[in-house]
Amino acid sequence: MIAQKLKAEKFYQKLQKKYSRRINLDLSRIKIALKKLKINPNKDLPGKVLSIIGSDGKNSVVQSLKAILTENKKNIATFTSPSIVSPLDRIFLKNKFISLKKFKNNAKKIASLKTKLTLFEVITLIYIKSVKNIKNIDYLINEAGCGFDKDSTNLFDSPRAQIITNLNLQHKDLLGAKNINDICRIKCGSLSNDTSIYIGKQKIKTLKIIKKVLKKNSSKKFYYGKDFKIIRKKNFYLYKDKKCSLKLHAKQIHSEGLWENIALSVKVARDLGISNLTILKSLKNIKFLGRLHFIKNGKIRKLLSPKEDLILDGCHSIVAIANHIKFLRSIKKPKYAIWSLMKNREPEKFVKYLKCFKKIVAIKVPNEANACSAEQLKQIANLNGIKCQTAENIQSAIKLISSDQPKCLSIIGSLYTAGAVLNLNN
Repeated sequence: MIAQKLKAEKFYQKLQKKYSRRINLDLSRIKIALKKLKINPNKDLPGKVLSIIGSDGKNSVVQSLKAILTENKKNIATFTSPSIVSPLDRIFLKNKFISLKKFKNNAKKIASLKTKLTLFEVITLIYIKSVKNIKNIDYLINEAGCGFDKDSTNLFDSPRAQIITNLNLQHKDLLGAKNINDICRIKCGSLSNDTSIYIGKQKIKTLKIIKKVLKKNSSKKFYYGKDFKIIRKKNFYLYKDKKCSLKLHAKQIHSEGLWENIALSVKVARDLGISNLTILKSLKNIKFLGRLHFIKNGKIRKLLSPKEDLILDGCHSIVAIANHIKFLRSIKKPKYAIWSLMKNREPEKFVKYLKCFKKIVAIKVPNEANACSAEQLKQIANLNGIKCQTAENIQSAIKLISSDQPKCLSIIGSLYTAGAVLNLNN
């Protein structure tokens, strides 16, 4: 298993060198490649398409729908980004992640096209080519990239559903967006006129903009708050739509933001005809790796005392860190953090949410050239009156924090760091 991960990572590094990781949004390249491959996504792929679009919460909706549909005995494929534990995690086919052999073979076929592509477009094509040859797929659950209008997943004329998670200013630099109006136009302006559109919870201003963008869109629309919602109760969350109420509970899900994304998934699932009993049974199987994820055992966990809690959360946006801090209020132990962040994640704004931590140790995101250095994060923290040290890596950061005193340690700020922790922990 470990050898397979290492081989997959090595091959993925070769792809990173061969293809640009730079965001270059343009559908023309992938359409040329699809034409050469003689694949029409609207005719040649099995299953109904569920497109997940947004700034925050896309992956949690993917994982929620995956659990619900699997519990309903449906065969599914998923496309997600970024990977957490292995590059192969980005493509799930029917009942398992793509094999390294299939991943390599399809990558070689795409390379033989001699078409200039970005890395994200190549992974999208590997997914499409892999799915095309699998029989009896019921649903394709596709997570869009940072945008949507020119995103390489925007290939389907009449998807079964297009699901909009929280929209915010995340990735505005990559998208060339100046404000939330631009973000809403980029992510919602090219939605299909022949689908069902589901809008998750938004800020009031953002929701007004979305409704304006979608005013002339003829698809059916369902809005959080108006058509469905979730209410926090003492020991459960109450899901409500116009036809039913459901008591939702799962001990592994801690964030109110995650529950709001589950509510969005439940509404979609009910409209797909999935029974309430199936939905309730599926909740125990929802897994959010690296997202408010309590680490209970493993090599990294053993570096801490039994009195210390360890939470892994790749919360890299303002919305996500706000959800994390909101959850921490329920924990009565002193709070500590190991912090890493990519340069484009607005560290000067992010740090404003970290004042609840008694101590922070900054590290650089492992193996990422565009990450803030530990020293940069320390300086930003110190300027905001937050005590911060630096460490070379995850293990040394834990040593600076761990003791026999009760505490809660959060590893925050990057899904890449979360993936590195999970790999080290195993």
